[in-house]
Amino acid sequence: MNRAEILRYLRTSSRVEDERLLALVDECAGEVEKAVTTKTLHRIFECRVTNDCLYVNGEEFHSKRLAKTLEGCNKVCIFGATLGTECDRLLRTYSGTDIARAMVLQACLASKIEEVCDSLEDTLRAQGLVLRQRYSPGYFDLDITENRKIFEMLELTKRIGLTLTDTCQMVPTKSVTAIIGIEND
Repeated sequence: MNRAEILRYLRTSSRVEDERLLALVDECAGEVEKAVTTKTLHRIFECRVTNDCLYVNGEEFHSKRLAKTLEGCNKVCIFGATLGTECDRLLRTYSGTDIARAMVLQACLASKIEEVCDSLEDTLRAQGLVLRQRYSPGYFDLDITENRKIFEMLELTKRIGLTLTDTCQMVPTKSVTAIIGIEND
């Protein structure tokens, strides 16, 4: 795992010289590596984009910012990714007994799920696809409830074990759904 990225999530400098913190980061990163069970699922869909909406697979995603990000694309990759339930258990365990460790674990897990998403993007690029920035429900003007459509389109619960709460939060918590525009060939 990338120590500098973990320290960034902790909002401290990558040049930090506190040996205790660095040792804790390394310990937690090791725990995370043992605990995670990464799963991803993605599909590429044809799409149509207007000024304020993405139309894909019979669904409408209303968001001016998403539409602007996808302007000119006629395909999108929609994906889900998770680190698995063991990560939630780790966080619960330490949140009640060791707040410092829980904070560092949180940073390690955030870094790890980003690493998983970046790896998926690298795989797509290796196939010759030119990608736009990924965009997730809950950011800017794409309502978090749009997760319901993604879950249904990809069958995320059935295929990789992700579930959605009534408030559209994902379980396991260290999970991501996103839409990535694919530039036209």
